Amino acid sequence: MTTTPIGATARPEAPTALLDVRDLRKVYSGGSRSVEAVRNLTFSIAPGELVCIVGPSGAGKTTLLRCVAGLLDTTAGEVVLEGEKVTGPPRGMAVVFQEYGRSLFPWMTVRQNVELPLKEKKVPKAERRRLVEQALEAVGLADVHNAHPWQLSGGMQQRVAIARAVAYEPHILLMDEPFAAVDAQTRADLEDLVRTLWRRLGVTVLFVTHDIDESVYLGQRVIVLSNSPTVVLEEVAVDLPDDRDQLTTRSLPRFAELRAHVYELIQRAKRGDRPAG
Repeated sequence: MTTTPIGATARPEAPTALLDVRDLRKVYSGGSRSVEAVRNLTFSIAPGELVCIVGPSGAGKTTLLRCVAGLLDTTAGEVVLEGEKVTGPPRGMAVVFQEYGRSLFPWMTVRQNVELPLKEKKVPKAERRRLVEQALEAVGLADVHNAHPWQLSGGMQQRVAIARAVAYEPHILLMDEPFAAVDAQTRADLEDLVRTLWRRLGVTVLFVTHDIDESVYLGQRVIVLSNSPTVVLEEVAVDLPDDRDQLTTRSLPRFAELRAHVYELIQRAKRGDRPAG
């Protein structure tokens, strides 16, 4: 990878990565036709990092995340979480999807939706109650715990999905374009919520988004993917202040520089550029 004055392409290697994606390849086959979606994709995430992934439309972002989550078999390569190869959904991982409406059960209350994975995990009742209450308080929904999802706005429903993931106490939280379906004001609030929870809980976050500004605002690093078949085009270190807010941070000249650099990388990806070497 080539170092540029705008975005550093590498970070110091952590002694032990929490998540390693090694030469990941995914080919979809059907009948006489096969499509290579992901090709030799490699990156790692250290414990406690917040890393964003962006790429052109159709670049395989969701395919990558589903492979990392153990929801999709890989064709080659491997995903390693905390030293163990991922062969199915790992116990130390939680996922928040874009389709929050589909992930919540409308006949259950907010509390029941958040509690459900803990029941499946066989967490004792008193501990479940504590974890659910803490999670709902953290996302600002303690006062609507008896409501049903259909009684809530889209942004509040996504908060329920985030609370459910937080209550599970994951070591790593995967988020697949979770704010794509909400309005701009709600999106900004949810972005700040993610950073607040990340700092408070110390959880590792892998955040997939199509929004360039969002990736720069949220992440410590932005991994930019090439066009399909997908590889890592460049890793951009986001050297913005750790304390961020929507107005001040987005007004910084450095924010504009980083955004422009990631935007140019996306345009290069659309043109079919591949990493050097």
